[in-house]
Amino acid sequence: MGSNASRGVAESKPPARWLFRKGGQTTVLETKNIIIATGSLSAPLKGVELDGDRIGTSTEALSYSSVPGHLVVIGAGAIGLELGSVWKRLGARVTVLEYMDRILPGMDLELAQEAQKIFEKQGLVFSLGSRVTRARVAGDHCVVECEGSEPIQCDRVLLSVGRIPNTSDIGLETVGIQTDQRGRIPVDDHFATAAGSVYAIGDVIRGPMLAHKAEEEGVACVDHIFKGYGHVDYNSIPGVVYTHPEIASVGRSEEELVREGIPYKKGAFPFMANGRARAMGETDGRVKILAHAESDRLLGIHIIGPHAGDLIAEAAVAMAFGASSEDLALASHAHPTLAECIKEAALAVEGKPIHI
Repeated sequence: MGSNASRGVAESKPPARWLFRKGGQTTVLETKNIIIATGSLSAPLKGVELDGDRIGTSTEALSYSSVPGHLVVIGAGAIGLELGSVWKRLGARVTVLEYMDRILPGMDLELAQEAQKIFEKQGLVFSLGSRVTRARVAGDHCVVECEGSEPIQCDRVLLSVGRIPNTSDIGLETVGIQTDQRGRIPVDDHFATAAGSVYAIGDVIRGPMLAHKAEEEGVACVDHIFKGYGHVDYNSIPGVVYTHPEIASVGRSEEELVREGIPYKKGAFPFMANGRARAMGETDGRVKILAHAESDRLLGIHIIGPHAGDLIAEAAVAMAFGASSEDLALASHAHPTLAECIKEAALAVEGKPIHI
């Protein structure tokens, strides 16, 4: 269907009508199209008594007035580790409590395990398999209680157990939109909701809660409204954990490939063997590449090491263009650069790295 015909279909829809209620007053917004992009909020945890100061979320942890003597982080996901490691570097004693038996749920397990070893070497203390039942302020300190263990006394508590869609009390009921069991707004492949001319993108719909994912969806949504087409390649959206060293990935993890029964081969290359990393004194970590066992098409690329968040861009572009590990292996990479690790890991997929 051409863009003119698509625009004709869009223009035939009834206008979107939204009711805002604030301060006892109701305001009606009526326009051709509405895009909901209200983002997300820190997820609560039963028993954790947030006071917006001593016990708080990532918002409060960004602006502590002083370095806490002992910070307890509830949740070993990206945000908890990012802020926990920052305050550790500033001098705090940091204990990370995680309900699961691993850190960074959803990330490639091999890299997550390597990350934990690096963070422990930096001084972070992990307590995995810990079910937090309560956290409260008690006088001049905080108390965190976990099932089956002694209470932990600390100076501050950071609750970081994920995020939830910001879809409560924004007027969805005025246009007949109902959220799913996780508070997300159901949308079709073009981000349209059940309300016709009302669309939704970003953290309020399915998929990872990433700013750059929301950005791509915003562009695709507007393109579809005005041009009749719009596309997001979800397989090539990277994720980055801004710890030190950084952790970045794009595509499937090794566990996902095993679970889905997809045949694969893998190659890895350590930053320890990279000249630029050695000159920088940043040798922790590696690049890991997963490729299809038959077609050699890239399935996932995972990096832990210096500037991983920048290096993953090459991997994302390669995956977006359907590249193979051989394509990466044959592409010239300047020397000395950290990006050479990507080339070497691609060579390692066939067991032929050069500099190791």
